[in-house]
Amino acid sequence: MTSKKYQLLAGLSCLVASTGFAQVSPSHPYTAPHPVYGTVSVTDSNYYNSKQLAQHNEFMVGNYDYPAKPKDMWELGVKVGSLTINGDASADFNPLRSFGFGGHLRKSLGHVLSLRLEYLYGKSEGQAWQGPAEMVDGVTRVANYRTTSQDLSLQLLANVGNIRFYKGQTGATIYVLGGFGVGTWSARYVNGLTSAETERKDILKDLREQYKDIEKADMIKHVGDNPRWSKTFAGYISPSATVGAGIAFRLSSRVNLALEDRFIFNGSDVNDASFPALHANQDKDFYNYATIGLNFNLGSKSKRVEPLYWLNPLNYAYGELRRVPEIILPDADGDGVTDQFDQEQTPAGCPVDTHGVSRDTDGDGVPDCKDKELVTPTYCQPVDADGVGKCPCPEDCKGTIGTECAALLGALPSIHFEANSNKLSDDAAGTLATVASKLKANPNCKVVVVGYCAATKRQQQLSWDHVNKVISHLVENEGVGSDRFIFSSGQEGGDCDVVDIRAAAMGEDGPNTVAPPHPNLRKN
Repeated sequence: MTSKKYQLLAGLSCLVASTGFAQVSPSHPYTAPHPVYGTVSVTDSNYYNSKQLAQHNEFMVGNYDYPAKPKDMWELGVKVGSLTINGDASADFNPLRSFGFGGHLRKSLGHVLSLRLEYLYGKSEGQAWQGPAEMVDGVTRVANYRTTSQDLSLQLLANVGNIRFYKGQTGATIYVLGGFGVGTWSARYVNGLTSAETERKDILKDLREQYKDIEKADMIKHVGDNPRWSKTFAGYISPSATVGAGIAFRLSSRVNLALEDRFIFNGSDVNDASFPALHANQDKDFYNYATIGLNFNLGSKSKRVEPLYWLNPLNYAYGELRRVPEIILPDADGDGVTDQFDQEQTPAGCPVDTHGVSRDTDGDGVPDCKDKELVTPTYCQPVDADGVGKCPCPEDCKGTIGTECAALLGALPSIHFEANSNKLSDDAAGTLATVASKLKANPNCKVVVVGYCAATKRQQQLSWDHVNKVISHLVENEGVGSDRFIFSSGQEGGDCDVVDIRAAAMGEDGPNTVAPPHPNLRKN
C-alpha cells in the first residue's frame, strides 16, 4: 500500500512539473466523457484547433498518452492606481496628483506561464521642500515637479495558485511578473521660495500655488545633451524594464479582480525633473505602480475554456484515478491463484499453495482433497490411491528408529538469523537444502527444530517465528513432509538468533506446529 502511495505522488509530481495532464494507457482508448475544464469534457473536439485536433484524435483512439491542450480565452484588463517616482525629491502620494491607469491583453502559454502586453499612462508629482536649494536672483528656492509618463511593456507572468491537490477550482492565484518595454516621459519643474525662517506649511503652500501654472513651467529637455529626447513624444524615450507581483480573485468564470504592484526602471535620474549634478543622491529614479483592476475573459464558451492559469491540471489526473475499474485477472481453475502464476490446473474444491498447486500435507503424492489419511508417516509410504500408507516396520523395530537416525543424519547445521529479523539469508536457504537432502534420504527419521530465548514476550514470539520459518521453508520449498518435524521454541541455553536442528531421540515426539504465543508481535 505504501509503495502505491509513493508511485501516485511521483506521478503527480511529474504532472505538475510539465503543467500538462496525466497519461492514459495506449491499450485503453478514452471513451467516457470526463469534465476537466470546469464543465467541459476532455473528449469535446470543439475546444481544439486543427493542429491540436490531430493529437486529440490520436489520444482518443489510444495511440498517444496525452490529451491536447485546449483553446482558451484571452484576458482583457483595465486598472487604475498610484504612480509615484522614487527619486531625489519626495513623491506626493495623493492619488489625485500621482496617479496612473491603463490596460492589458493577456494570453496563457500553459497552466503556469502567460504573456501580457500592457499600456500605462500616468502623472506623478513631488516636492523637494527641504532642499537641496539653489540661489535665483538672490532668493533661495527649491524645486517641485510634475511628470507625465507612458509605458508599453511585454511581460511574462508565472503562477502556481491554480495547481491544487485538495480542491478542483481555485478562488485566487498569486503571480509574479517580469518584462521589457519602451517608455516616454516629460518632466516640468517650478521653484518654491524657502529660507531658514520659512515654515514647512508656507513652503508647501507656495509650491501648490506654483502648480497652478506648472504646464507653463520649464521642461527638462536634456541633461548633458541626453540624446533620448523625442520631439514626437515631447519627452524622453528609452527602453524600460519591469518586475512585480499580484494576486487575482476569481469572481466568476468571466471576471476576476486583481491587486498588483510593480516597479518600472528606465535608467534615468531626471524623471523627477531634478538635475543630478545639484544633488548628493546620484541613484537612478524608478516608478512604483500600485493598482486595482478588473479583468475580463474574452471568447465563446462553446469553443474556448477559461484561461489555463485558472484551471487545475490535476483535475484530469484525479478524475482518471477515481475511474480506474477493478482489475480482475484470469483464474481458469478458480483456485484463487491467477493463471499468470498458477503451476497447476487444480480440481475444484482442492486447497492450493501460493503456486496454485494442490496442498499435500504429508507429501505422499495424494492431494489433501483426496487423501483419506491426511498425515501418513513417511516410513509408511508409499501410499495407495486414497493416500493410505502401509507401515512395513513391525512393533519390535520402532524403538530402534531414534538411535539409528542420530547416526544416519549425523550432526545437522544451525540456522543463523540477523538480529531481530525473521528473514532467511541465501546462505541459510542453502544450508536447509542440505538438511532436506538428508531427510529425504532417511524417510523414517524425524528432527527437532529448536529456537531459544523466552525472557520477554518479544523474545518468545521471535523464537517461535524462527522455528516456524525453518519448518515452513523445508515443507514448502524443499518438499519435506510436515510430519517429520518436532516444533520446539522458547528454549533456554542458546543464542536468540540461532535455530538448531537435531535428530529426534528414540521415543521422542511432539507437535509439528504450535500456535504463536503473541500473534500481535509476529514477524513475517
